Amino acid sequence: MSKNVRIQIAKRAEKEIQDGFYVNLGIGMPTMVANYISENKNIFLQSENGLLGIGPYPTEGEVDPDLINAGKETVTAIPGASYFSNAESFAMIRGGHIDLAILGGMEVAENGDLANWMIPGKMIKGMGGAMDLVHGAKKVVVIMEHVNKAGQPKILKKCSLPLTGQSVVNRIITDRAVIDVTGNGLELIEVVEGYTIEDIQNSTEPQLIISDKVLSKQN
Repeated sequence: MSKNVRIQIAKRAEKEIQDGFYVNLGIGMPTMVANYISENKNIFLQSENGLLGIGPYPTEGEVDPDLINAGKETVTAIPGASYFSNAESFAMIRGGHIDLAILGGMEVAENGDLANWMIPGKMIKGMGGAMDLVHGAKKVVVIMEHVNKAGQPKILKKCSLPLTGQSVVNRIITDRAVIDVTGNGLELIEVVEGYTIEDIQNSTEPQLIISDKVLSKQN
């Protein structure tokens, strides 16, 4: 995925963050969202390794090797930021104090199942905090490419990879579309410029419900 596409997805994900929200950004592309948060929003970014009040990525002169996020990337801290133990951080998550978790995804199923923590046979360092976040956060948004490197859909009828959580995803934001997980199925609510409804359906395994907003724009 090109840097421009990653930025496009991160900027769209930022729109999910409302003023006053406590937000957790997952490892990988979700951490980019911190760079595009509107100055008009008073929000608090939380990291499961013990920091509340994450700022954007540091410039070369701002780098502090002791100040990192859960993905071990160097970050900045906004004025008033708080530092605490990993245990307290997970108490925040498990206690339902996180308004929004923006996570990466390998696969998402039509019922909201998420697979994002491992690929069998590949070495991993651990499951991280995703399993707690998908159950503890009030809303879960997954950002990812719409298809994998082989061109196959990543939005499936049923996940083939080990699950992070069952029926936990509320919204999917990809390089092609924005899709909501509803009780009636997956609803296409936005189509990225350059794509059509047919393009999105052809690259999505489950049958999509097309929102009136999308239909009116395409007609």
